[in-house]
Amino acid sequence: MYSSLGDSLFQEIESLQEYLHHNNSLKNCTLQLVDFKNHDIDWKKTIIENTVFLGCDFQKEEKSYLLEQGAIIFPKVTHLPYEPYRSSLYTWRELMEGYHPENDKSLDLKIYRYFTQFKVNPPVNEALYQRIHDHAIDDALRDFLNFQPDGLTQKRCVGVMGGHSTLRTDRFFHLVTRTAKQLAEKGYTIVSGGGPGIMEAANLGAYFAFQSDVDLREAIAMLEVAPHYSDPTYVSQAKKVIEKFPTGHTSLAIPTWFYGHEPSNLFASHIAKYFSNSIREDTLLAICLHGVIFAPGSAGTVQEIFMDAAQNHYASFNYVSPMIFLGRKWYEIESMIFPLVKKLSYGKRYHDLLFISDDPKRIVQFVANHKPVPNTENK
Repeated sequence: MYSSLGDSLFQEIESLQEYLHHNNSLKNCTLQLVDFKNHDIDWKKTIIENTVFLGCDFQKEEKSYLLEQGAIIFPKVTHLPYEPYRSSLYTWRELMEGYHPENDKSLDLKIYRYFTQFKVNPPVNEALYQRIHDHAIDDALRDFLNFQPDGLTQKRCVGVMGGHSTLRTDRFFHLVTRTAKQLAEKGYTIVSGGGPGIMEAANLGAYFAFQSDVDLREAIAMLEVAPHYSDPTYVSQAKKVIEKFPTGHTSLAIPTWFYGHEPSNLFASHIAKYFSNSIREDTLLAICLHGVIFAPGSAGTVQEIFMDAAQNHYASFNYVSPMIFLGRKWYEIESMIFPLVKKLSYGKRYHDLLFISDDPKRIVQFVANHKPVPNTENK
C-alpha cells in the first residue's frame, strides 16, 4: 500500500516477496512481520532511509547493522495473546478458534481476559502494545475501505447501530436484516459494532445479499432457537446457519474488548476489533459517510446518535451524511430523540439528511437519494 505526504512516497511491505520487488531501496518503507532470518539479504546494497521494521525477524548481525544505518526496529513480541503488528483485519474464525459452549478457549476470550488485567491502569509497555495493535487495525481498515485523499472511501459504508440485547425474535431484528440485505444488494458496505442483537442483524442481512428472502427467513428461524446472546447455543445456531449457507456477502464489524465479553458476530466477513473503545466508536461513525441507521437501543445507541450528530454538525470528516432513525414510535414519541436532533440540526446542512421510518424500502431509497455532502463551510 502506498500513501503520500508532500513530495514523499511511503509504502508498507508485508511479505518477503514484496521486499524482493523493491530493487534494494527501503526509503520511506515500513515492513511488517517479514521473516528475513532464513534468507541471505545483502543489506549493504539496500538503501535505508526513514525505514521502520515492525516485528520482523533478522539474524543478530543484520539487526545491528540496520540499527547503525538509522533503521527503527520494533522487536517481535511473543508473550502476548494478540499480535500488535498484525497487517490484516480479523475474521470470526480466527477470533473464535478454540470456542466451545461449555469450555470457551477462543482467542477472543483469551485476549479479553488478558486485557481486563490492565484495562484501567496498564503498565507503559502494555499500553504501547495496545496502541500499536489499534494502529495496525486502523491501517488494515484503511486498506480494506480504500480511503481517498478527501476522506471518502471506495467502499460506500452504511452503519447500523442499535441495542446489543435485542432478541433474534424481535421485530426490529427482522427489519434490520431486510434493510441491510437491500442496501448490500445496491452496493453499500454494511458496518456494525460487531456484537449481538441489532449488530448481528445488520451483518446477517448483508451476509444474505443476493440470496433469496426465503433463505434469509430460514436462517432467522434457525437463529431464533437461541434468541439471546446469553443462551448456551447462541453461537452454535449461528454456526449451523453458516454451515447451511456457507457463501455470504461482504460486510464489516467494528467491535471492542473494552466492554464485557460477548460472543463474536459470525456474519461479518471482516472484523476490526480494537482495545480502545473511544477510537473504535469515532472510527465506526466516521467511515459511514453514506449514512448511519439507528434502530432502538439503550445508552450506547443514544451516545452514538449524538456522536454522529456532532460529526455532522461540525463536518468533522469533510462531509455531512444521512442519519436514519428506524422506529418512528420509539424515536419520535417515546424517547423524542428524533425531534431533538431535528431541532439541533436547524440551519445546518445535515438538517435535510435526517429521516425516520419503519419501512426498509423507504430507508434504502433515502440512502440512495442522499449522498454525502462535501463541507464547503470554513474553506
